[in-house]
Amino acid sequence: MHKQGLQVQRQSLVQDQRLKMNPQLLQSIKLMELPLMDLRERIEQELESNPALEILEDNSTVPLDEAETLRKEEDEYFETTSDPGQRGNELAEEHRRFIEGVLARPETLQEHLLRQIQVEPIDDELCFIAETLIQNLDDDGFHKEKPETLFDTPQPRLQEAMELVRELDPAGTCTSDYRESLMVQIEASLEIPEAVINNAEKALDHLDLVEREKYASLAKIIGIKEEETRVICNFLKTLSPFPGRAFESASSEVRFVIPDVRVVKDKDGFSIILNDETFPVLGTNSFFEKMSVSNDQSTKEFAREKIKEARLFINHLSQRNKTLIRVANAILEFQRSFFMKGPKYLSPLTLGDIAKELQIHETTVSRTAHGKYMQTEWGIFEIRYFFTNSISGAGSVGSQFSKESVKEIIKEIITAENRLLSDQEISALLNQKGIALARRTVAKYRKELDMGSSYTRKVKRSLVREKNSGGSK
Repeated sequence: MHKQGLQVQRQSLVQDQRLKMNPQLLQSIKLMELPLMDLRERIEQELESNPALEILEDNSTVPLDEAETLRKEEDEYFETTSDPGQRGNELAEEHRRFIEGVLARPETLQEHLLRQIQVEPIDDELCFIAETLIQNLDDDGFHKEKPETLFDTPQPRLQEAMELVRELDPAGTCTSDYRESLMVQIEASLEIPEAVINNAEKALDHLDLVEREKYASLAKIIGIKEEETRVICNFLKTLSPFPGRAFESASSEVRFVIPDVRVVKDKDGFSIILNDETFPVLGTNSFFEKMSVSNDQSTKEFAREKIKEARLFINHLSQRNKTLIRVANAILEFQRSFFMKGPKYLSPLTLGDIAKELQIHETTVSRTAHGKYMQTEWGIFEIRYFFTNSISGAGSVGSQFSKESVKEIIKEIITAENRLLSDQEISALLNQKGIALARRTVAKYRKELDMGSSYTRKVKRSLVREKNSGGSK
């Protein structure tokens, strides 16, 4: 007798890792990523909602006589030379740098995307993964580090989170490069026929022809009519290959930037100073402390619960500041050449480098750096500015140049050029310095610096000469 279709049920133990965040952990994470102005608002909200929390000392308001004393102390601190004229010029220059750094700036791409994620009807796990992906994006909207490397353990919902971010405004972020970004935008354009989508994908292999409007050549390569090619090219031109940049130029929301930390050079080297003057010193209310030992059970429980919440909030706030100082100190050590010599000497640095040094998770570094600024001798920089990819160097030294330092070198070359240099010539000069950079990469960095091509620079110089000669007549 044969037994067919027999199903046997067996017990098995399956280990499944899931990310669960309790309210306390969520509060700690949220405080970690808040910049100064948002942190001040968050503290005010907590003061209103929890009567057991109170202000012990408010550093944001200083009496007039104390302010005068502080000003005199600062003047004495900066009085480092016997030449008042020279020092006056230095102070004026320092003041100018500070003012330029504190000018109103547009909302960043990360802030814009994070605000959208916060209103999405998703669970904490998916929200955490999506926020981590957003904080890993560069100014173009592309991944800085591979998404898989951002987490200690594999994330089964990583692809789901990536698709979620890609659908936000601007569309096409959270991708590896401009081609993948354009593909995402094409697939999201449901109004166009499928045949056009397929041909648009083929056209991406020949973007140079699309840009130069070589419709006949492109039509021959793809195997369609020239008029159809024209329609495809016009459609592609409505898309943004660098969605992050498009958003930055279109943003109209402005805010004032206040540095969260300052790097101060002194006789012993450098010091990190936390800018804690904008938020108050907090403590627990003495009245609630007395209520916590009341004979009335309900009163005692209420008071103890509120005191517990207040102390937890204070602890999370303290932890946020300590982590910020630790991250800033680590950046200072890794980027010491920058702080001593300027932006041209910025070294390659990743979130992983800082995380490994401090023995914390990369996402913690990312949240700590998010939306926060550091005041230096060279100006005010967003902390994530110090995280930059490496450019391969020639010889035995290897990858020693950061993207931002190479851009500074390109800027210097163009500014100091006696004759107009093409991108190929700039590439050759960089190779002489041990920086292997292709012509197209030079062109990309030059555009990011908002510096025109050799032809554009030639036209501008001609216009300036005409204007000067006309004014002298």
